[in-house]
Amino acid sequence: MPEIVYLNGFFLTKNKALISPDDRGFNFADGVYEVIRYYKGQPFLFDEHIRRLERSLNAVKIVFNDTHELQNIFNRLILENRLNNLYAGIYLQITRGSAKRTHHFPKENLQCTIYATAFEKKPMLKQLKTGIKVISRPDIRWLRCDIKSIALLPNTLIFQEAVEHGADECILIRQGNITEGTHSNAFAVKNNKVYTHPDGNLILSGITRIAVRKICSELNIELIEEPVKQHEIHNYSEFFLTGTGNEIMPVVQIDNYIFGNGIPGKITREIQRAFFKHTYEQLAGEIIGI
Repeated sequence: MPEIVYLNGFFLTKNKALISPDDRGFNFADGVYEVIRYYKGQPFLFDEHIRRLERSLNAVKIVFNDTHELQNIFNRLILENRLNNLYAGIYLQITRGSAKRTHHFPKENLQCTIYATAFEKKPMLKQLKTGIKVISRPDIRWLRCDIKSIALLPNTLIFQEAVEHGADECILIRQGNITEGTHSNAFAVKNNKVYTHPDGNLILSGITRIAVRKICSELNIELIEEPVKQHEIHNYSEFFLTGTGNEIMPVVQIDNYIFGNGIPGKITREIQRAFFKHTYEQLAGEIIGI
């Protein structure tokens, strides 16, 4: 079955989706994106994703006023690609559009390039059960990490190092503090309290991070938004990552430091349990034994 995508008002097979070489996304990474998880046809925190998309668009001064139409587009992509009964995701990218290559914004009003695709996204059962190993590296990205920009070369270079070292992710260090991962938010646990970097320009405030805030409140787990210092990581008993792809992902090792006995911790499991009850239903027991 050919993959159906959406491009600038049309649903078409992927091999027919053609974008101009003058597109500013191609020339300057002049665009933003979102990735939304669908659990058997149901989007996860859809409104929160759209609000973040609108913030990113406003931050880079791309004018796109049709976010209210996106849900219908995404729902059709899910159906067209026969993903409505599966675990899936939507990738959306919006660029400023096509124009003669100039480093400043074109003076003429451009039509944005809107591209979206649907894909199957199976749960990472093994990793969610056993936890993952990550490495740490200096945070070499720019100072507007709160924008979900398609300019991901720094993230890609750093994540490639993780892959080459047999790790599943890389956490980023800026001025001695853990900011986040290359494609995830970072959390640490100490004395049954959860710590994470505060919102701001140095991190992308993730949508799953919003869910964790709510879960911690419901479970009466204190969540403290302050940076975790890299040199103090041994003072923490647990570590986990969150993200649309990672969901609630236990970390059992950072570089050469192993948390606990190398198995996911109690607080991480409690948060996983609450999260997966609302997403994977019958699969939750297979993931974490509930």
